[in-house]
Amino acid sequence: MQYGVCNLSVVPLRAEASDTSEMVSQVVYGEHFKVLDARKKWSRIRLSFDGYEGWIDNKQYLKITKEVNKELNSCNVQYSSDLVDYITTPEKSLLSICMGSHIHAAKVLGHDFDGNFISEKQTKKHIIDTAILFLNCPYLWGGKTPFGLDCSGFTQMVYKINGHTLLRDSSQQATQGESLSFIDESEPGDLAFFDDEEGNIIHVGIIMEDHHIIHAHGQVRIDRLDQTGIFNYQVKKHTHKLRVIKRII
Repeated sequence: MQYGVCNLSVVPLRAEASDTSEMVSQVVYGEHFKVLDARKKWSRIRLSFDGYEGWIDNKQYLKITKEVNKELNSCNVQYSSDLVDYITTPEKSLLSICMGSHIHAAKVLGHDFDGNFISEKQTKKHIIDTAILFLNCPYLWGGKTPFGLDCSGFTQMVYKINGHTLLRDSSQQATQGESLSFIDESEPGDLAFFDDEEGNIIHVGIIMEDHHIIHAHGQVRIDRLDQTGIFNYQVKKHTHKLRVIKRII
């Protein structure tokens, strides 16, 4: 079995082994993974953090040993907490990294990091503070950085930065936590999920105070939440149909 770690700021994780294939997610600096299928130019991987799978360009990661992978799995996790920060490489050049990068991998990569990070689980009240930092970030299918993210990438990264693990897609996240019956039972930081006409979970956002929600729809924005769903102030209509509210922490 082979293992790897992302040694760049952020790289695409694709559905197939091709540069033109759909980007299903991203791999941020320091994330490590198991290599499931190694080919000449591409590798199919499974991320250690959330078990998500996809194809990564072989030029965009560094191979590591089984022992190093085990060390990364067992060490105290540290996530960068500034929107953008910098790593100093052994060649003394700078590498920009995004919020939520895995700083504990810097030692393995021979990099120096002198920024802010979080290494302990934060209380629920920090969830909204972190979410606000992403306000106006553009929507990007498969994205999970301040320069572009999708709805579940947004919720996953907000929780991750605060030391809590969510799965990658909204349909997967909807299987986690405790279901609530009414919006009035919810607290800031709980998750609201929305479905399509076939009943498939297609969207997720983070509940705020006073029946508001912050979510990625065109951009990370704040809208009104009621028992019907999300009421978008900009277009003056409901854009998402509420399916379930979940308490994760």
